[in-house]
Amino acid sequence: MSGATVPGLDVRIAHKHYAGADGGGGTGATVIENLAFALPPRQFCCIVGPSGCGKTTLLNILAGLDRDARAEVRLSDGSRPEAVPIGYMFQTPRLLPWRTVRDNVRIVLDAEAAASGRAEQLLSEMELGDSLDAFPNRLSGGMQRRVALARAFAIEPRLLLLDEPFVSLDQPVANRLRGMLLELWQRRPTTVLFVTHDLREAIHLADRILFLSKSPSRVILDVAVDLPRPRGFEDAASEAFRSDLLSRHEALLQGYADEAGAAAAKATAAADAARRRGWDEPGAERLAC
Repeated sequence: MSGATVPGLDVRIAHKHYAGADGGGGTGATVIENLAFALPPRQFCCIVGPSGCGKTTLLNILAGLDRDARAEVRLSDGSRPEAVPIGYMFQTPRLLPWRTVRDNVRIVLDAEAAASGRAEQLLSEMELGDSLDAFPNRLSGGMQRRVALARAFAIEPRLLLLDEPFVSLDQPVANRLRGMLLELWQRRPTTVLFVTHDLREAIHLADRILFLSKSPSRVILDVAVDLPRPRGFEDAASEAFRSDLLSRHEALLQGYADEAGAAAAKATAAADAARRRGWDEPGAERLAC
C-alpha cells in the first residue's frame, strides 16, 4: 500500500429492517439488531453465521451500498469508509464480459495507477500474466475469481470485504485461491472482513472469527484463532481447534452459543424431523408445490 496507513474498523449497527415485500402494511423483517464489533488494523476477520442472518447485508452497510440502517461505521483514524478505498469481492466474479482481463482490473483505477502497470502486476501475481487480453468467457471459474481478487486489491484498499468469494468452487481450486488471498494480504496489508458459512475456511484464513446469531443477528461469540501460519485447510491442529469449539458450543453454526440456544436448536431439529417422517407415512397429506 503506497504510504497509506491501514486503519482498524469500528462498527455499531443498532437496527436494520426490511419492509414488507408489498411495500404496504406488511411487517417485513428485522435482520440485524444491536450488532457491534471493532477490528484492529490489518486483522483478517471472518464472519460466520446461519443462512439468512444478514451477513451480506452487514457487508453492504459497511461498503455504503445500504444506507437504510441505524448504523455508525468508522475507521479507527476517524474517517468514514466512503472516504477511503474499499475493496469488495462478491459471491460471483462480476466481470464485464465485453472487457479483457486487463481492462476488468484497470476499470477501477485512475489514469496514473493504470499507467503504472499495477493491473498487470497484480494479474501476474495471480498467475494470469498470459491471459491479459483474454475475455472472461474464455476463463475457468477459478480464473475469473482470480481476476476479481486482483481487482479488489488494485485500488490498494484500506478495508477489504469478501462475501463468500469461493463458495461455488471445487475444493482444490478454492484452496489454491485461499492461499493466493493470504499471500496478497500479507504482501499488501489491509483490514479484512470475510464472510463464510464454512467454519473450516474461517479457521484456515482468520486471525479472529465473529459468530452471528440467527436473525436479527448480533455477535454471539468472538474467537481468536491462535494457530500459527501457514495452516493446512484440514490439518490436525485446525481440526482439533474446530472440534473443541463445536464441543463447547454445539449449536454455534445454527446461531446459538449457549446451552439454552442449543436446546432450542435441538427441539427445532426434532420437530422438523417429525414433520418429515409424517410426510413419508402412507395417507399423509401433502401440499402441492
